Amino acid sequence: MRDLYEILGVSKNASEDDIKKAYRKLAMKYHPDRNPGDKEAEKKFKEAAEAYSILNDPEKRAQYDQFGHAGVGLGDTGQTGYGGFHMSMDDIFSQFGDIFGGRNPFEDIFGGRSTRTRRHIRKARDLRITIELEPLEILKGVEKQVKIKRYETCETCHGSGARPGTQPGRCKQCGGSGQIRQISRTFFGQSVMVTDCPICRGEGEVIENPCVDCGGRGVKKKKVSLKINIPAGVASGNYMTLEGQGNKGGKGVHAGDLVVFFEEKEHPYFIRRGRDVLIEAHLTVAKAVMGSTIEIPTIEGRASLKIPPGIQPGQVLRMRGKGYPKLRGGQRGDQLVKIQVDIPKSLSRKEKELYAELEQLSKSVKPYFRKMDI
Repeated sequence: MRDLYEILGVSKNASEDDIKKAYRKLAMKYHPDRNPGDKEAEKKFKEAAEAYSILNDPEKRAQYDQFGHAGVGLGDTGQTGYGGFHMSMDDIFSQFGDIFGGRNPFEDIFGGRSTRTRRHIRKARDLRITIELEPLEILKGVEKQVKIKRYETCETCHGSGARPGTQPGRCKQCGGSGQIRQISRTFFGQSVMVTDCPICRGEGEVIENPCVDCGGRGVKKKKVSLKINIPAGVASGNYMTLEGQGNKGGKGVHAGDLVVFFEEKEHPYFIRRGRDVLIEAHLTVAKAVMGSTIEIPTIEGRASLKIPPGIQPGQVLRMRGKGYPKLRGGQRGDQLVKIQVDIPKSLSRKEKELYAELEQLSKSVKPYFRKMDI
């Protein structure tokens, strides 16, 4: 799968304006109206739209920069993308309001006529939830069952919004077409603007006898249970989008999405830094001087760590492969153990005698001094 920056022909540190200009240029070059029947041009047109939709969104761009295609739901995530392109042509043309100042330039270029008639896609509201995860769940991946409240299709009217036994009537405003056409003349020729009918919202029908259970909306709020497969290696702030799992829409309205954010539960010992985990181990003076083998906590339980003789306070030991995996699988990070040596504040009589004897043995070792690192 090609790099998104490569598709648009920009560098990874490109500004938002640079990305927009690059997409505008490619959209004009490969637009289907300029390349009728050219499948290769259509493919490049869609690729550019996909790249722009991600790189123009600061949050999605950060996810892509950190995790690549998998971080934004492309590649081996189970979704389509590029080869089985997941943006519809309506999604793509809706972007033109951003890059061409609120209109599709091809309606002007071709004298107010476009080779396709597009209707605005109505979509129900998305839902957002947050799932807290234990370190072991992040390490191995997990299936979570969650309960959410969302609008579901009304069982009485089956989403039509009309009372059972009745039929919606024809919209008198648009004559049943669902669209209103406004024609005007410009310097370039005739311009035709087609919009959804404000009365029937593009459906061409109006409900004269609304369903008593949903009030004509076609949906009712309901609690539902969902199973969510969470990949290994996620971190706080990561999210995944489940298409069509948000609020359901009534007749003619597409279902919204469910956006699932992840939060890591705080661990009593570890701090996470990317794929690595950090922990402090406090040793006695004797163990630091003589060396030892200690049992130390890890994400999966406990493991043995060999302490070399003469280890210094602040020294870091690395336990390879004891950290978290790369998102959606891959080599695990490491566990970094920072050594601290505890100096006793009170001593037993026996300890005092031993330390006094040790002090006599080390009298020949003089204090030394060096410049402090700041």
